[in-house]
Amino acid sequence: MANVLDVATPAHDQVITHRYVAHYPNHEPRDSDPHYVDFQAFRRRTKGSPCSYGAMLDDFSDCHGQMELHHSHIEFAIQNGVNLIHLEKFYPGVSNVNQVGAWTESAENLVWLCERHHRDAGAGVHDLSASDYEGTKFVDALFSAVVVTTSAALDVPEDDVPE
Repeated sequence: MANVLDVATPAHDQVITHRYVAHYPNHEPRDSDPHYVDFQAFRRRTKGSPCSYGAMLDDFSDCHGQMELHHSHIEFAIQNGVNLIHLEKFYPGVSNVNQVGAWTESAENLVWLCERHHRDAGAGVHDLSASDYEGTKFVDALFSAVVVTTSAALDVPEDDVPE
């Protein structure tokens, strides 16, 4: 019988590209949203809170940058497209179209994240897939941002090269 280490895939790096089109429903500008005042009030009330990613691990060594509020379940820009039946199953009491905006800007949907864990390339919740972001909690240095000087350098399709 072969030793599992003899047949295991060796450690390696791999470029991963997630590319898709987001279909945002119609929505008003953020500053004209009547519930934006709730978001601002939450920000003032909880100012000084730590990064929830670092707090979950009780380790802030990977945190950097300013603290930012993240809509953890429903982003402001998609709230007008929410399937209320599905939302109600996870968050009972939010089944009325007039309640979604207030809930979107409430503590139940907001968490503080440092810049790195909010939107940094290769580290942020807005950059990595959900499963990849979750994996970073348990595997140190799992991802890094891709810096490309030419598409041929990493066999990255020309359309995927950042400008």
